[in-house]
Parts: sequence; structure tokens; C-alpha cells
Amino acid sequence: MQFVYDELKKKYPEYHLLVYGRSMGSGFATKIACDNKPRYLILDAPYYSFKKVVERFLPILPVRYILRYHLRTDKWIRKVNCHIYIIHGTKDWLIPISQSEKLQKLNPSKITLIKIQNGGHNNLPMFNEYHNFIRDILKE
Repeated sequence: MQFVYDELKKKYPEYHLLVYGRSMGSGFATKIACDNKPRYLILDAPYYSFKKVVERFLPILPVRYILRYHLRTDKWIRKVNCHIYIIHGTKDWLIPISQSEKLQKLNPSKITLIKIQNGGHNNLPMFNEYHNFIRDILKE
């Protein structure tokens, strides 16, 4: 991902770059935004910490020994310098919206949480609010 970001910086001013991460990709996107200076970071149904997601579904396994990469969105998001937008459905069963709410609490002045009422994990593009939000961000 860093290679792609670096290639885009050769063609466009960094201030015009947006980093977008969805679900599993939200941790990677946050790391890229942490290490660079994009205009915005947009996270769609992010997790607080990948380890916590795995523990939720596999509570009896010793995750800290099995999981090689912990993907700490909560750690990296603190170092992101741009404004962060989080989009999350209120009915997401895979990654509960509470994880996005916890992320927002880490820096409420820099993180805007957009809640899509009745949105699940894989259906947010079916909601007008999702498209309206993305359109408004791209206009800025």
C-alpha cells in the first residue's frame, strides 16, 4: 500500500489524496495515513483492534500467540494528522459500531462518526446516506 501511495504522490499533490479503508482494510489504511499526510482518512466499518475482533469469534484460542499481526487501528489512529471520517452501520454484526465509537473517543475533535441507521456490515452502499456522505467529502 505504501508503494501505491508513493506512486500517487508523484502524480498528485499529497493534500489531494484520500485514504479509504473498509473492514479488514481499515487497519492498513490507518497505518498508511499515520505514516503520510493525506487530505482525509475514511474508514468504513473499522475495527478497534483486529485482535479484539478475532477474540470475539474465537474466545477459547490464545489469540495473542496465534495471531501474527495484531493490526492496531487504535494505536495508529492516534498519530494520524488529517481529519478522519468513520462510516459504520448501526446493525453491523461482524464489527459492532461500538468499535467505531471507541475509536472516535480517542480524538473526538479529529474524528467524525457517521452512523448509518440499520446498516449492516456489507450493505452500506445500499443507503442514500452513505452516497451523500461520500459525495460531500469528494466535493471538498
